[in-house]
Amino acid sequence: MHSAPRQLLVCVLTATLTAVAGCGDSGPPPAPGGRSSAPAASASSGAPGFFGGTDLAWLEINIAMDEQLMPLLDLVTARSGSADVKSLAVEVQAFHEQELTTLRRLHDLAKLPAENPHKGMPMPGMVTAEQVTEAAAAKGTGFDALLLTRLREHMEQGVHLADSELKAGIEPQSLALARQVLRNRDTYLPRVIGLKK
Repeated sequence: MHSAPRQLLVCVLTATLTAVAGCGDSGPPPAPGGRSSAPAASASSGAPGFFGGTDLAWLEINIAMDEQLMPLLDLVTARSGSADVKSLAVEVQAFHEQELTTLRRLHDLAKLPAENPHKGMPMPGMVTAEQVTEAAAAKGTGFDALLLTRLREHMEQGVHLADSELKAGIEPQSLALARQVLRNRDTYLPRVIGLKK
């Protein structure tokens, strides 16, 4: 599986997701609290360290998404006009750093290539360099509105991706991380939405 072309891995996951540009288009994500928990695959569905195509693509896409969110979060201290937004951003950055640590460990365990084919990919929830530049030029409530919009998009797509991994993934550690991703989004997405109102 590791020798399969990277494009094949993209389509393995996105055929399930129907969310990545070029492979289909999903409807709007379910509202927080309205999503039924995807059935978790049992550990017997895959051995630890044995990654299926969905697992591999999910790892790479989430690494790209989380890494590209960080420059936006780095702007919060200097640009935000809200103590509540600043507090939320600190927590969001902390759990994304934890996720990235696990994602990178699993990436290495799966022997995936250093070059991530999803870096910079245009897809829902992927923070772009242009969006970071736009946010860096804003301040106060204008910045906060941009930040909260990007956070909502990022987290909603994270729910789509994690649900897809739970439905089609097989590697137990990846499945456990997907469940943790969903718990994090279930906790923080309502707060992002509440601050955006």
